[in-house]
Amino acid sequence: MRDGFSIDSTPKAPAVRMGRFAKTVCTRQDAIDRIERLVTELPGEAKVRVAVATGQVFNGTVVERPAVQLFEDADGVEGFNGVLRLDDPTAPPWSVDLWLSDIRTVERLG
Repeated sequence: MRDGFSIDSTPKAPAVRMGRFAKTVCTRQDAIDRIERLVTELPGEAKVRVAVATGQVFNGTVVERPAVQLFEDADGVEGFNGVLRLDDPTAPPWSVDLWLSDIRTVERLG
C-alpha cells in the first residue's frame, strides 16, 4: 500500500477496449439491473475499493460516473455493459478500466 492507494498485486486489470465491443454483455434483466445499481455506487471523484470476478482488488478514485451502454460481444449478441475508470491522483499516470459486469463489490473509502 502506498499513500492509502493499493491493489493486491501489480496493476493488471482485465483488458478493456473502448468502442462498440465488450467481452461480456448483459442481456438478462437482473444482470442489467445489477450493473445499473453499481453505477449509483460509483459517483465521480468517489474513493472506492472494487473487487472483480478474478479476485483482484483495486483502490482508487472514480474518474467519472460510468454509464451503462449498448455493446456487442464476440458472437454478435447485443447487450449492456459499462466501463469504470479508476485513477490515483497521487500517483499519475496510474489508472485502470474495469467492466461493470466484472465488478463483484464496491466499498466507499472515506
